[in-house]
Amino acid sequence: MATERLVVVGGDAAGMSAASQARRLKGPAELAIVAFERGHFTSYSACGIPYWVGGQVAERDDLIARTPEEHRARDIDLRTRTEVVELDLPGARVRARDLDTGSESWTEYDKLVLATGARPVRPRLPGIGAHGVHGIQSLDDGQRLMDTLRRTEGRRAVVVGAGYIGVEMAEALVARGYEVTVLHRGEQPMATLDPDMGGLVHSAMNRMGIRTVSRAEVTKILTDEEGRARAVATSAGEEYEADVVVLGIGVEPRTALARAAGLPLGPSGGLLTDLSMRVRGHRNIWAGGDCVEVLDLVAGRTRHIPLGTHANKHGQVIGSGVGGGYATFPGVVGTAVSKVCDLEIARTGLRERDALEAGLRFVTATITSTNTAGYYPGAAEMTVKMLAERRTGRLLGVQIVGGAGAAKRVDIAAVALTAGMTVDAMVSLDLGYAPPFSPVWDPILVAARKAVAAVRAAV
Repeated sequence: MATERLVVVGGDAAGMSAASQARRLKGPAELAIVAFERGHFTSYSACGIPYWVGGQVAERDDLIARTPEEHRARDIDLRTRTEVVELDLPGARVRARDLDTGSESWTEYDKLVLATGARPVRPRLPGIGAHGVHGIQSLDDGQRLMDTLRRTEGRRAVVVGAGYIGVEMAEALVARGYEVTVLHRGEQPMATLDPDMGGLVHSAMNRMGIRTVSRAEVTKILTDEEGRARAVATSAGEEYEADVVVLGIGVEPRTALARAAGLPLGPSGGLLTDLSMRVRGHRNIWAGGDCVEVLDLVAGRTRHIPLGTHANKHGQVIGSGVGGGYATFPGVVGTAVSKVCDLEIARTGLRERDALEAGLRFVTATITSTNTAGYYPGAAEMTVKMLAERRTGRLLGVQIVGGAGAAKRVDIAAVALTAGMTVDAMVSLDLGYAPPFSPVWDPILVAARKAVAAVRAAV
């Protein structure tokens, strides 16, 4: 039997999970694996970068699950600092450039995996390329930011954007002793939440000493005579002094290669795949991780949701397919958690805006409760917002903002969404109870009861 060649483009979660799973199923005599990674690092936790920057994680390498050397020891020809710059689909080959020497070469494949990830959104603004301006997506990005922080004598930071990345980086910089200002365009921070829930985040950030400016349209990064960022200007004519600027505007799929090759892309620019993560219309090409769009099981359409949890699952599914097995990735419900200092933030399913865009009629219910029995020492407040379909009572989404123990409660709602449960059925869920863990009626159940009442009142 002739040896097939698998080429993997991208050496982080999805790409190397796929390569590793394929190697478990097929040995080197059956399948040769070549992987290209443009950075220095492989198989690392990008989600952990803010906690390394903030000092909760002591060393950069603590974030690395498997080094390039460890992959190579498993008969994977991993080439770091090598960027794939062209896909030749008719010729079944890729053109790669060594970023240190500039030399280029073609590599043929029998099977191709695209795991090119995402890139930080960098608006086209004057000064956006100045020294001291950082987008954070890869471990190389994190290392560059850490190098800047170590060289910079000032202690003023401006974070542009207040999504997950922006909020987490704001906390990290506060932990490093910086005076932090967060500028964002929205009505409230955390646009992944409805504005009423985002308002809770805004108030908490201000209480924690993070200056948060809403409806701030950044127009320019001002620089000094050496070309370093010194301030951020907005359309309101305000200037916010900064020794370092972090872009937390979000990320977008890194799919320029795929677009140039004519591969199918969705509304967000992510690659479109079938349930086995094969690129639609291409039998021997798979894609996974932050460069793809996935099916939203609640809204019934594809969305770009860049999370390491999904990427690792994609890699397992892809590797199984490449290795001759069978697995599928059915979709997601959009679950995510974060924190800023001692405030936990979580969401799953649809926001009000998402439900309206999907053409759904809905009711909402918002309750305030505590994470433990109210009389138990250290009880912390949490707010739960629940969306349910108006006629059927089907759960559509849950958002939670609160103290310790709040965020992971969203997993209950994620399971209910995946199962297609109604809020009426949720009220009867047999959840664990003891005073140190929950009130006798868990906050999720209290919100479900209120949602049931709202559904009945709307009939």
